[in-house]
Amino acid sequence: MSPVGREIQHDSKHRTVRSCQIAQLSAISAVSSGRGGFLVSMPPTDDSELMVAAQGGDQKAFGILVRRHQPRIYRMAVHMLKNSAEAEDVAQDTFVRAYRALSRFDGRSQPYTWFYRIGVNLSLNTIRSRKRSKNSTPIDDPRVEGAMIERHPDRSSPDRATERKELAQAVCRGIDALSETLRTTLIMVAVDGLSHGEAAEILGCPEGTVAWRVHEARKKLRALLADQGHNQEEGEA
Repeated sequence: MSPVGREIQHDSKHRTVRSCQIAQLSAISAVSSGRGGFLVSMPPTDDSELMVAAQGGDQKAFGILVRRHQPRIYRMAVHMLKNSAEAEDVAQDTFVRAYRALSRFDGRSQPYTWFYRIGVNLSLNTIRSRKRSKNSTPIDDPRVEGAMIERHPDRSSPDRATERKELAQAVCRGIDALSETLRTTLIMVAVDGLSHGEAAEILGCPEGTVAWRVHEARKKLRALLADQGHNQEEGEA
């Protein structure tokens, strides 16, 4: 088979696997939202109790966990991968893998930190496996629009909107220029809002290490922004 033929075959297999995974998650979510065609009793709402119920075979409980935490996993993945489609894959795969590994969850951490750890590892694996792209921030980088909406929802001035977009692109370029360790830690704490303790638990390192990484990442980011003509207050992450 020619290289092109093998690539098409690989693509086809990947789409088939993705379709099966999405169908599996959709079925679980349908049960959890009552769309499965039958009524079930309401499960507990606490994450830990939902996880125990899910481990006992309650798909409705796991579906609630998926709907509750998948958006945040997606947001983290978008910032790490700079690609909406890949981030959607990571968000889906995180819960497919979590569902298959429910029996291995021992309750020593919160379910969310377990999901987040899976998502971070999948994102890092995606970065390492794909071809290295040029160190640039594309015009349609999904992080740029998200940053502008979150930090400056008022777009009344076109000139200010242009300045904000340029700043957001510069921030994204600065984050991309950081080492993998500093970039991942900064995204978790400064972008996604995790505490140092939560980030430490997910990354498997002391809180002091997280604090040092965030400090170093901010310092390097401020220097990179200053080199591009942006002041410290504008680019504060």
